Amino acid sequence: MRRLGFPVLLAAGLLLLGGTPAVAAPPPFELRDGVSQPVFSSADAIRETVWVETGLDRDRDGVNDRVAADIVRPSEPAARGQRVPVIMDASPYYQTLGRGNEAELKTYDAAGKPVRFPLFYDNYFVPRGYAVVLVDVTGTSRSRGCLDAGGPGDIASGKAVIDWLNGRAPGFSALSGGSAVTANWATGATGMIGKSWDGTIANGVAATGVDGLRTIVPIAAISSWYDYYRSDGVSLTNGTLANLANSQENSTARSKCGTVQSELTAGTPSNGDVTPLWTEHDFTRNASNVKASVFVVHGQADLNVKTVNYGQWWTALNAANVPRKIWLSQTAHVDPFDFRRAEWVDTLHRWFDRWLLDVPNGIENEPQASIERRPDVWVDDQVWPGTAPTGTRLYPNAGSVAGVGSLSTTPGTQTTAFTDSGSGSPSNWITRPSETSTSRVLFSTGALTSDLRLSGTGRVTAKVTPSTTTAHLSAYLVDYGPATIRSGEGIRTLTTESCWGENRTGDDACYLDAAATSQNVDAQIISRGWTDLANYASLSQPRALQAGTAYSITFRLSTTDRVIPAGHRLALVIAGTDSSAIVAPARPPKLTVSLAGTSVLLPTASLPLTTHAPALQATHLPVESLPTDFR
Repeated sequence: MRRLGFPVLLAAGLLLLGGTPAVAAPPPFELRDGVSQPVFSSADAIRETVWVETGLDRDRDGVNDRVAADIVRPSEPAARGQRVPVIMDASPYYQTLGRGNEAELKTYDAAGKPVRFPLFYDNYFVPRGYAVVLVDVTGTSRSRGCLDAGGPGDIASGKAVIDWLNGRAPGFSALSGGSAVTANWATGATGMIGKSWDGTIANGVAATGVDGLRTIVPIAAISSWYDYYRSDGVSLTNGTLANLANSQENSTARSKCGTVQSELTAGTPSNGDVTPLWTEHDFTRNASNVKASVFVVHGQADLNVKTVNYGQWWTALNAANVPRKIWLSQTAHVDPFDFRRAEWVDTLHRWFDRWLLDVPNGIENEPQASIERRPDVWVDDQVWPGTAPTGTRLYPNAGSVAGVGSLSTTPGTQTTAFTDSGSGSPSNWITRPSETSTSRVLFSTGALTSDLRLSGTGRVTAKVTPSTTTAHLSAYLVDYGPATIRSGEGIRTLTTESCWGENRTGDDACYLDAAATSQNVDAQIISRGWTDLANYASLSQPRALQAGTAYSITFRLSTTDRVIPAGHRLALVIAGTDSSAIVAPARPPKLTVSLAGTSVLLPTASLPLTTHAPALQATHLPVESLPTDFR
């Protein structure tokens, strides 16, 4: 594992950082019990805005775009000429949707000085000797330029501020004109954090390899914008890149950014193909540039930012030998502050101390993964994916009921069929698993005789013959058996509050508590995937389909980490259009499935797998290497 951060010298309870710009005095961090202590006043903190030039002119007005960086930092170190590190959240949402469960917006006083900083980071970390910098992404709030949803403007918004903190980019006291401002109070060490789009920007900035970025904490974040709006050749139903950017831009950007909007639209055709623009918005391809440590957090029920985003990012970071940690919850698109608050604040505190202050607390040597198995029940794993993950391939076999069969270690020999109505529902497809359905086929193991862990990203290979010239496919792994899981988004907001840090006028540290929501189920989808059969040979160049011709396609299932308990059954469901997720083909077909050419590659992490089903009598299933990227 490569080492990040600065050389360390502990003396008289202070931490001396080397490798940063020269400082007048040692940094003022007070350590007790291995963590930085709240010894500075939040009420007296310095609050200011600096406009940093990105080096881009995305709105084509002849002037380099500037982004607003709202800063809060402790005044006591500044008075002594001491420097502090930075926690940064770059976001497009500070004046639109807000941040956190309570949708907090930034506020300003009559002179334009920032007052409220959304989320608890400032209240908690500024008293401990950190600065917190909240950046308005280009084209949003008080910044200029154009919002391009993962494009150059987004990434430059965060990178330019890190460059400014390290003396490599210009900053000014005003949006236009103004006097030059330097970050002579900063060590240059920066950690980026954020949920959803904010965490996505952190991923993208890290992929530039910018010096000074020491760690990122992407929460429910995108690693490839293609995989937010597309899935292996098929378009998802969650909108367009251009509309998303337009929805968050300020009025100035909307008046100037028509060209960027047109470029976003032209570069992301609705046919679902990979294009140069999608490739530009894919951060995994530059993961080898990442110098920062990475703490990934994602909900396994997140159907907004789908879990394949953390899976492929993690795989790419692993190949680059990046120090990393991961939390996987049962929630949907939820911040850990709202599903595991006390543990989250403590862990994040130690994580930032380690990578921004270089406190030798050993957190990088602790279990890499923490995974929620039942509501509020967590287990730790030393490495992730699970211990010795391997690929276990199972094949569908026909049974005595049409469209219903078993999963076996040997290929089937028959065919089965279903008809795509263009508006199917996975909740309907997984009910009545022992009965024929005209709109899906279902294959399952018998009752498992031992627990089975799936940890990673699986693949489905399907050989199908469409009756028309257009065909879309959906596939699901289903755990059949009684379980208690989080329901809905996974949390409910309470009326009580808890406080995390120091209150100051206009910005308190108290937030409504949240608790897990739960439900008892007999079946749950644990992984899902979608594809366009026309992309059977390439994601960038679709092929014309011929009705009545068989095609074979391999596509991904969503990344997961689940334990299917002994006594449960694991099933593979294959269907047509899932109208809750993907668009329908122009001419929905009847699809005939060749069982001999169809299989599922499971990311198994616990063997052997035996069941009571005759087809699964083998003590050990055959294993093979999991592909790192099927493309």
